[in-house]
Amino acid sequence: MDHFTLQDGVLHAEQVALSLIADAVGTPVYVYSRATLERHAQVFKQALGALDNPLIAYALKSNPNLAVVRVLRQQGFGADVVSGGEMQRALMAGIAAEDIVFSGVGKTAREMADGVAAGIGQFNIESEEEGFELAAVAESMGKRANASLRVNPDVDAGTHEKISTGKAENKFGVPIHRAGEIFANLANKPGLNLRGVAVHIGSQLSDLAPMETAFAKLGTLIAGLRGAGHAISHADLGGGLGVPYKAGEIMPSPADYGAMVARVTKGWDVRLIFEPGRVISGNAGVLLTRVVRVKRGGNGDPFVIVDAAMNDLARPALYGAWHDFVAVAPSGERMTANVVGPICETGDTFAMGRDIDALEAGDLAIFRTAGAYGATMASSYNSRGFVPEVMVDGDRWAVVAERIEPAAILAAEKVPDWLE
Repeated sequence: MDHFTLQDGVLHAEQVALSLIADAVGTPVYVYSRATLERHAQVFKQALGALDNPLIAYALKSNPNLAVVRVLRQQGFGADVVSGGEMQRALMAGIAAEDIVFSGVGKTAREMADGVAAGIGQFNIESEEEGFELAAVAESMGKRANASLRVNPDVDAGTHEKISTGKAENKFGVPIHRAGEIFANLANKPGLNLRGVAVHIGSQLSDLAPMETAFAKLGTLIAGLRGAGHAISHADLGGGLGVPYKAGEIMPSPADYGAMVARVTKGWDVRLIFEPGRVISGNAGVLLTRVVRVKRGGNGDPFVIVDAAMNDLARPALYGAWHDFVAVAPSGERMTANVVGPICETGDTFAMGRDIDALEAGDLAIFRTAGAYGATMASSYNSRGFVPEVMVDGDRWAVVAERIEPAAILAAEKVPDWLE
């Protein structure tokens, strides 16, 4: 459920007409609903209600906007970060350092040192080499870094190949068959408090079975590590729960996910950590756009050219991803059309031959479920700027990220004297 609904024939975000935002801020613009973020956070927390004091660490990579993260901090969430920049955002949004988990395969020594200095709650070590480096960095600072070893369980999540992270050929984690050996090699390093294990098999998962398989393997690993004399107090189960992008699409519910986790992890005697991202922020945002023109198509279907583009919303170009596309003020008429952006790439295509609301030049429309992996993946390709972001709270709204015009990007570039 979200809070983007038709009221008096016009799409609203909560109690604010999207046409009002478009007129005030311009298009394209991302619009987020605070009420939807809060509802999703509460539903996820309730789904884990049977567990003892879990840490829910929101995955900033899905949407790192400071206002979004602040809303989730107020709901009691921690943060899962994958870069030094995301760590700084989490801290700036008010996330307690001890509730921050630092994941990612390419942590630099500087990022490690900054995380240790900040006192973050946990590093998820992705390789033996990284573990040795983190230990050395922390020891040189006179500290011990809390850490868990991320394992790759070689489980196919059944999701898009570019967002699958748990197969043997993926770059994430250590092979599960070597986890015991690697854990032993790192456990006694003076700079490490190696206290647990972690797993994450992919994003936008539509089936709980692969997760259950991965979690069962993790449980077996925990038992083996304890049998070898290691103390295991934490287990990070990652994120990945999918959301419906198409109207009528059914995904596993957080309640079903929580029940599965409670059953599989019974008796583990650890503090569980979760890293939800898309399931919290995805349906809490839309990309509001305006039709530039409607062009007659060579195959019979017209091209609806909008002012949003692949640099603003990359998922369709990257993954062939679907986003429902609807008019802000639908007339009731329908058309079959190709929805495309203005960028000089054939890949700048959002939909082909799709049945949509009838639209004309100047009309407003939205791409739904754009609150995750939307603005955060934007670029300035074709020397386009970065679109603003707006948050709605009931009948009030505010710009929470300013539009960055092409001129501002250009101003950061310098021509050397020898080219003058």
